[in-house]
Amino acid sequence: MRILHTADWHLGRILGNHSLLDDQAYVLRQFVDLAVETRPDAIVIAGDLYDRSVPPADAVTLLDDTLHELTDRCEAPVIAISGNHDSQQRLDFGARLLRHRGLHLFGSVGSAGVVQIGDTAFVAAPFAEPAAVRSAFPEFAGQDHHTALAFLLERLRPSTGRAVAIAHAFVAGGAESDSERPLSVGTAGQVGVQVFAGFAYAALGHLHRPQTLGNVRYAGSLLKYSTSEAGQKKSVSLVDLDGGVEEFELRPRRDLRCVAGAFDELLTGPPSEDYLFFTLTDTGLIPNAAQRLREVYPQFLGLELRKAKEAGEARVGKSASPMEMFAGFWEHVTGEAASAEQRAVVAPFLGEAE
Repeated sequence: MRILHTADWHLGRILGNHSLLDDQAYVLRQFVDLAVETRPDAIVIAGDLYDRSVPPADAVTLLDDTLHELTDRCEAPVIAISGNHDSQQRLDFGARLLRHRGLHLFGSVGSAGVVQIGDTAFVAAPFAEPAAVRSAFPEFAGQDHHTALAFLLERLRPSTGRAVAIAHAFVAGGAESDSERPLSVGTAGQVGVQVFAGFAYAALGHLHRPQTLGNVRYAGSLLKYSTSEAGQKKSVSLVDLDGGVEEFELRPRRDLRCVAGAFDELLTGPPSEDYLFFTLTDTGLIPNAAQRLREVYPQFLGLELRKAKEAGEARVGKSASPMEMFAGFWEHVTGEAASAEQRAVVAPFLGEAE
């Protein structure tokens, strides 16, 4: 049994002020071609197909086109569940009709079910928010994500035979990225890896870094969705239940990169269409730095000063004097303490302000 596992497409995502829809379409064409080439027995999309519950119309069109191509060009059934970004009810629309075309959509918790493919049962558990599980199943009284997902999986898992779990959750111990929306406050949104005990494989979504924890694997997100993911390679996973996992890297139309250097060097650097976030190594303030870089690099995301980053947030109490506030601000921006000469220059103006 070979499974092509992907997740976290986040169609309709905005990065800075830039729509990623064209970038997503570019990579999804690669994904469809890969599915045709590798001929898996099942294709799994483990949640967060959209970036928000009410996606833009062109994101809906892109998903429709992609799923149509998958079912039209591939013999393998496609199984997709909702994630915490999706509207569960919207993903449920037309699901019963689409099953006849080999597309199995599980949006709401109440629609959770099992797809039998050969000798393997695929247990599809949409995003198990505790309140939604309590609403769909009155006998469930749990309050956290661990017990909610455990309840769903136990309810659906066959008593005999090989089974694969499909879920969207934060497994404790997984490596996070900045672009993931927290599932809850504190640790109540985490699930223990033990909820997947007894499954041959657990195809998960939510964490954007490709990673494996025991029999659990995150395929990772379709693209880089934050600067914390700049060093990651995005891929989809081809899983052989009787063998291992093979990662197929996705080649983005534009990369997302973090670049450090002096402002003048960056301003005259080679042209690039990549999404770029800059760290300036200059010690002084540079007027209109962001605007000037944006004019050179069309996919400009933002910038920061290295010394300010290293210094961290200046901690100035509410009772601080104007001079103390100036000194804190100066250290925050430059990463250096204000000298006696600098304090002397601003002292007359601070006196006027008082």
